Amino acid sequence: MKTAIFAGSFDPFTIGHDSVVRRALPLFDRIVIGVGVNENKKSMYPADRRVADIAALYAGEPKIEVKAYSDLTVDFASREHAGFIIKGVRSVRDFEYEREQADINRKIGDMETVLFYAEPHLESVSSSMVRELIHFGRSVDEFLPVR
Repeated sequence: MKTAIFAGSFDPFTIGHDSVVRRALPLFDRIVIGVGVNENKKSMYPADRRVADIAALYAGEPKIEVKAYSDLTVDFASREHAGFIIKGVRSVRDFEYEREQADINRKIGDMETVLFYAEPHLESVSSSMVRELIHFGRSVDEFLPVR
């Protein structure tokens, strides 16, 4: 069974994240969406809400599970018996960061990273941009997946 994890803070989970998951589905037998919990980082939404919201989005998809974790992504992937880490990249800056992470994850966990490039119309969508719009009272419906 080919298992992959798609890890991030997902605060909130955007249409860009959803695009990556839906494009990865045909490649893997199981995808675990890992909601990273970092106690040193202030989140807009608590982890249990992020997990519940994402799980509701994929309620009809048996290949997807959603779980919170608070340790290294590579350790979470190992516990889930995943051989792959899925990442989305929107820019050269994202690519360089993810390349470095992939190198470390391969060295310390024998874990391969699979990159999905953002669809052109989603390149500017990010969780931080959505949080900023929410902070200023703007509608973000067009940036969040529909359940």
